[in-house]
Amino acid sequence: MRSDTGSAQHARAVLFLMTNTLETGGGERQFMILASALKSRQLKSGPLEVRLGCLRKLGALSEGLDGIVEFPPGGSLFRLRAQRARLQLARYLKANRVTIAQSFDFYSNLMMIPSARLAGVPIVVGSQRQLGDLISSFRNRVQNAMFCWCDRVVCNSNAAALRLEHTGINKNNKLVVIPNALPNSAFAPVEPLLPALPGGLRIAMIARMNDPAKRHDIFLQAAGRLAAKYPHIEFLLAGDGDLRPRLEKLAESLGLGRRAIFLGERHDIPAVLAAAEISALPSISESLSNSIMESMAAGVPVVACRVGGNGELIRDGENGFLVAPGNADELSDRIERLVQEPELRGSFGAAAKKDAERFRLEKIAAQYEQFYASLLEQKRIRQAVPVLSGE
Repeated sequence: MRSDTGSAQHARAVLFLMTNTLETGGGERQFMILASALKSRQLKSGPLEVRLGCLRKLGALSEGLDGIVEFPPGGSLFRLRAQRARLQLARYLKANRVTIAQSFDFYSNLMMIPSARLAGVPIVVGSQRQLGDLISSFRNRVQNAMFCWCDRVVCNSNAAALRLEHTGINKNNKLVVIPNALPNSAFAPVEPLLPALPGGLRIAMIARMNDPAKRHDIFLQAAGRLAAKYPHIEFLLAGDGDLRPRLEKLAESLGLGRRAIFLGERHDIPAVLAAAEISALPSISESLSNSIMESMAAGVPVVACRVGGNGELIRDGENGFLVAPGNADELSDRIERLVQEPELRGSFGAAAKKDAERFRLEKIAAQYEQFYASLLEQKRIRQAVPVLSGE
């Protein structure tokens, strides 16, 4: 029985965060580091209790998070099993008196938002961490319908927010931009993954190999042009996926041989970057690239495509270069300039590292803390939760 007379109370806000899986993609890593950081935060009105959920407890990152609860929808988000999972999730949210529920990606948006509304969660937050240009118009319409049920939608770039605004979502009342976060480890000096290359240098591409939009083929074509002119350059490819065999064959056909080093899935990106002098990302769609941000934090200049939020990170000609998407010639030309001008590499790298400071984890966690506190204030939610009698 609940005490209703002047018994001791403890003030708290219960925050529930949900992602799709715990694989090693950029969005999943953001979920992990933010969840860990927010667990130690405290709002002005009281402690912040964080609970975590996912659709499938799948992937290497699951080892770094304790207490995450799985709500598997089965093979489709629109079938009976998924509806049952939504009901299970709604019961969980209600039983744990969740004050704020936030989903982190497309699939968790579709899963959690209706469950949170069904459970009567006071504040429901969706997320847009990609541009939406690579998914079907049907999926975009379904997700936008979910966003109409949200109090706010957090976008990790102005580019992502602008695309949502163009679909009719009110920017002033609904959209909030909070960028991705970089842990302190991204800035710290580390032992390089590979020893220095005498008389040469390395160019790295960090991206998963299950998405054609990352355009590893463009990187390898640019690498082929550079390899023909500079015999002491190597090319590092960090990432894995079902496209890897095809990319390895392409590298062989371009005559790269052992100079194209496929590193597979890596959990030590700072060490990879410490072994490289230049980073490249020819992806044709990015909201706010973790690969670019990590390269910047390591002081490694980046050459990337002029798409999405890349221009919010790279100041063309000041801390890196932006090139036209799909243009291997321009990509190789800009990389070649950095190869030929070590002083330019140094100045770009230093400027990039300085620019990356604004994305440090403690700064981004503080932005989320302020965001949640402002929503609670706007909703005038009293966070005092009566203690059960006998506790």
